[in-house]
Amino acid sequence: MPNPRCEAISSFLVMDILERACALEREGKDIIHLQIGEPDFDTPEPVKEAAAKAVRDGHTHYTHSLGLPVLRESICAYYERTYGVNVHPDQILLTPGTSPAMLLTFSALIHPGDEVLLANPHYACYPNFITYAGGRVRRADTRAEDGFQFTPASLAPCLADSPRAVVLNSPANPAGTVIPEADLKAICETGTLLVSDEIYHGLTYEGRAASALEFTDNCFVLNGFSKLWAMTGWRLGWVISPRKYMPALQRLQQNFFISASSVAQWAGIAALEQCGEHVAAMVAEYGRRRRVMLDGLAKLGLKAPVEPTGAFYVLADARHIGQDSLALARDILEKAHVGVTPGIDFGPGAEGYLRFSYANSVENIEEGLSRLGRYLDNR
Repeated sequence: MPNPRCEAISSFLVMDILERACALEREGKDIIHLQIGEPDFDTPEPVKEAAAKAVRDGHTHYTHSLGLPVLRESICAYYERTYGVNVHPDQILLTPGTSPAMLLTFSALIHPGDEVLLANPHYACYPNFITYAGGRVRRADTRAEDGFQFTPASLAPCLADSPRAVVLNSPANPAGTVIPEADLKAICETGTLLVSDEIYHGLTYEGRAASALEFTDNCFVLNGFSKLWAMTGWRLGWVISPRKYMPALQRLQQNFFISASSVAQWAGIAALEQCGEHVAAMVAEYGRRRRVMLDGLAKLGLKAPVEPTGAFYVLADARHIGQDSLALARDILEKAHVGVTPGIDFGPGAEGYLRFSYANSVENIEEGLSRLGRYLDNR
């Protein structure tokens, strides 16, 4: 029988929805995908050209376990010009995607039984990473009017029990909200060890998202190339770690992954150094889609408690339609042929909500909203 630790890992519901949607497509159904958080843009040409050159030049072997020194130096330069912070290349570990970065981080950080604090709601997979690493998940309820984000006031009582770490996610999945800079600074100044998931940085539409590194060194920062540079399939992420954890992270990397893909790493350099205009164009288009999605959902009576200003998600309140978000999402898929993500995937704090992704064309978003409107009329 499987290891009981595996049995404790819950299903990733958005993937269940996606896989059912793909099955319907194989039956000839036309599905509008508003469930998955994957950019629909093609990877920028300079990235593809750099990868092709790496293959031609024979850069197809293992790299240093931490990653190519030239890429780690490029990431340091990126943090200097984007956030005004100094990061040393030896604090950076390149990983085969940001999810492995998360797995390694929690594995190096958590002692058996350690409590890790999550905002409720939260990214669906956090609890499974923490549990698998031997930790205990503690969810702290957040308020809709705060964008489902921690505030200094809401976090303070939760720190009384001295959790091992607090996980932050800004811009957030599922709510698309950004922690205000003053709040982030105050949270960092508590001295609590932070795991700051910054994978949606750069995808903001009203101001910027500050990095935890601007206010503290007592943090792990997770990021990667999947979202901002439309490189999901390239599987390349990174973690920036306090120095004292780097030996443990490196040993885990050596044993579990050896190194990130050499070809993807050479492509990552081009992403950081040659794709500013490509990223700006994608962000501008996401901003246009965001407005279409928000306005369209509001007309259907599906409103976000706080308007999202980052990532590419809207977490809309659907409790007036049904309290069981998974049943509702499945019914919408089967009857309207629109994929949406049930709020319960993100913890009990999002039950009754539905998450809509606008990482799709305006035409598909409008068609999806039209189908959803007919579904609600007929319900």
